[in-house]
Amino acid sequence: MKKIILSVIIFLSVCNSSFAAVNLQDMDYTRINPPVRIKDITEVEGARGNQLTGVGLVTGLNGTGDNSTMAVQMMRNMMRNFGVTLDARSVRTRNIAVVSLTATLPPYARPGQNIDVNVNTMGNASSLQGGMLIQAPLRAADGQVYAVAQGPVTVGGGSAQGAAASRTQNVPTAGLVHNGAIVEREVPSDYTMGGQVALLLRDPDFTTAQRIADAINRRYGVVAFAVDAGRVEVNLPGAYVQAPTAFLANVGTVEIEPDTPAKVAVNERTGTVVMGSNVRISSVGVAHGNLTVTVADVVNVIQPETLGEGERGTARTTIRSDVTTDEEGTSMVAMPATTTVRDMVRVLNSLGATPRDIISILQAIDRAGALHGELVTM
Repeated sequence: MKKIILSVIIFLSVCNSSFAAVNLQDMDYTRINPPVRIKDITEVEGARGNQLTGVGLVTGLNGTGDNSTMAVQMMRNMMRNFGVTLDARSVRTRNIAVVSLTATLPPYARPGQNIDVNVNTMGNASSLQGGMLIQAPLRAADGQVYAVAQGPVTVGGGSAQGAAASRTQNVPTAGLVHNGAIVEREVPSDYTMGGQVALLLRDPDFTTAQRIADAINRRYGVVAFAVDAGRVEVNLPGAYVQAPTAFLANVGTVEIEPDTPAKVAVNERTGTVVMGSNVRISSVGVAHGNLTVTVADVVNVIQPETLGEGERGTARTTIRSDVTTDEEGTSMVAMPATTTVRDMVRVLNSLGATPRDIISILQAIDRAGALHGELVTM
C-alpha cells in the first residue's frame, strides 16, 4: 500500500515541535538587537588573512590510496630528490594518495608559528585514515612560499569493506593536519595610513555604520565618519597617533546596537525557516488544509478451468487499484498585521503547521505583496 499526502497550505510555523516547550512568556522581547562590541562586527582594513594552496603526498595508507598516473609520478619525483630512481612499473601501490592542501595565513602571523592545513584527495583514494602528509610547500597567489606543511592527517570519517558489502561514514577522503604548517614568511600588515584607520563592517548596513561612528565620536570627539554602508574611517586622536594598537583595543570594546534588515531565510531541502526580528506581515487570510490520497494495490490471481484431459490453463495475475481520498476540514484564519516576531510565531503555531509548510506559505505571502522583508532561498 502506498500513501501519498498532498498538503494545500498558505501559511506555516517558524518553529518546530521542539520549540513548543519554550515558555515564550518568560522571554524578553523589549530589545530586538542586543548591544555588541564594535570588534565583533567589524574588521580592521589592512589586517587580513591570505589563502595558501599546495599539492602533497600522503603515505602510510592501508590499501586505501590511489594508483593513478599522477600518484606514480609524484612518488617518482619525491624519490628522485633523495637520489633514488624508480621505474614507473615498480611504483604500484595503494598506500599513497595525492592530495590538495589549503590553509589560511592569518593576519599578524610570524615565522615559526603554526597553522592548520586542510587535506583533500585528488585521485581515486578511498580514505586518508592513518595517513601521514609528507613535507609540502604552501604558496600564495604571488607564487611565494609562506608555509611548509607536514604531519599526521586526522580524518572525521571512515570506511570498511567486506566480501559483499562496504560502509562509509562521513567523508574519509578529507582531513585536517592540526598545526601542521609552519609559517616561513610573514605578510606585512599596514592598518594605519596617514594617522587614520578604517573599520570594515562584516554585514554592511548604513544605519549600523553611522551608529559606530556616533559611538566613537561620543567617546573621542569628532574623529569618525561613515564613508558608506561597509566602511567607517577614524582619525587617530592626538594621544593615540603613536599608539594605534591601544586605540583599536579601546574602540573594540565600545558597544552599539546594530541594525539588521528585514529578511526571511528558508531552506527547502532541510525545512529550515529563520525570520529576522524586523520582518512584518500585513493583514492576510490563511487557509490550511490537508488532502490525503490513499492508493491500495490489490493483487488477484486468476486460475482458469481445466481445458481438457490432463491439460490446465496458465494462471495469471491482475492488479486492481483502489483510490480513496479524505479531505480534512479546511479552515480560513484571519491574521492581523503582526508587529513583532512573537506575535507571528504565536499565530503560526496556532495553525499547527510544519516548517516545510511555512516555506510554501511564506513564498505565497511574498508573491501577494504582504511580506515586508527580503525572502532569501538558500
